[in-house]
This record gives sequence, C-alpha cells and structure tokens, in this order.
Amino acid sequence: MSAFLLSPRYNTTYNPTYFIPTMANLTSPLLEQHVIDATLKWVDDIVIEHNFCPFARYVRTPSGIRCVVIGGDVGDVIQSLYDEVRHLEENEDTATTLIALTHTTLGDFDEYLDVLAIADNMLHDWGYSGTYQLASFHPDYIFDGSEASDAENFTNRSPYPLLHLIREADITRYMKKEEDAEKIFSHNIEKAQSLGCPYFEKVLKEIKKDKPAE
Repeated sequence: MSAFLLSPRYNTTYNPTYFIPTMANLTSPLLEQHVIDATLKWVDDIVIEHNFCPFARYVRTPSGIRCVVIGGDVGDVIQSLYDEVRHLEENEDTATTLIALTHTTLGDFDEYLDVLAIADNMLHDWGYSGTYQLASFHPDYIFDGSEASDAENFTNRSPYPLLHLIREADITRYMKKEEDAEKIFSHNIEKAQSLGCPYFEKVLKEIKKDKPAE
C-alpha cells in the first residue's frame, strides 16, 4: 500500500460526513476550468469522434455530462464520489459524471489504480452495486496484458485521471447483449491501432496546450 493511501483521512468504514483537512493539491479556478474544458474536449475529439463509446453522443448535452475537479487526496476523492452518487440520485437530467483528479500523486497509474479499487469498494459498501458502475481513464492507462507503447491503450487515456460514474441502467439500455460490449471493445482496439500512437499524442497535447501555470 502506498504512502498516499495511508493518509489519515482514509478508513475502511468511511463516513461521508467525516472530514479532517490534510495535505492536498489546491486547484485554482483557472486550472479547474481548464481541466473541465480539456476533459470535455477529449470526450468530443476522441471518445465521440472515433465512436469509442457509442452512447456518449446521446448524453453530450449541456446537462447530460457533469464534470467536477478534485485536487485533494484519497479522502477527498471518496467524499466527491459519494456526493456525485447523491447528485445522480437526485438529478435525472444528469446522465453521467466525470470526476477529474488533479492531485499530483494520482498522476502515477499504480496509485490511481489503488484509489480506483477503494472507490469500487465504497460503491459496494454504500449499497450501489448494480445501480452505478465506475469506468477508469488515465493519461498513462495500460490494459492488462498490453505494453505501454500499444496504441489500444489510448482508448482509455484521458488528459487527466478520471473516475467515470455511470448508471447501470444506461449501460443496459445501449448494450442489450454481451456481444455488444465485445464488438465495442474490438472496434476500439482496431480503430486505435489504425490511428496509431502519434495521432493520439498529438491530439492530447493539443487538448492540454492552454493549461495555466499552477
């Protein structure tokens, strides 16, 4: 377990009202807006443009995709996840939520995977298994069994680390059969390989070019 996850804010019986200020990377309003803009541009220019997620285009409305930015440590991430689950529970117009994580430690893919595992466990502990699902995206995403240099990884490489909170009912609505998911995965790999790593590197660099100084 990493030092990051040993923050005193985290405990396995997480209480959503529990809060102790600890070390955190404060996110300026300018940086926060940049992260939101870059994330949504990534949705448009990569995810929707290349049909990596067939139902993304249907929820890409002003209120359909909610994006929030969290600059704190694992406790802040879990608090935000809880808040966003409650938001989806209370706001049917919001189809899905992207939680962008800007703490410098989460730039490390292994650290991010540790937090993802905790987040998945918390969804279960809160009683939301089968209601919500988490999808994962990261600038250095590597699929199990893939090499870091494989183009297929770019289907899940985002400008910033993300937790994607999705309603299970929406997944079922757009993917009626298990074969649908397999077809999407195969399409994504083939498309990414045909475009190649240099293409994705160029687009992602362009998306992040206006990042303000921290």
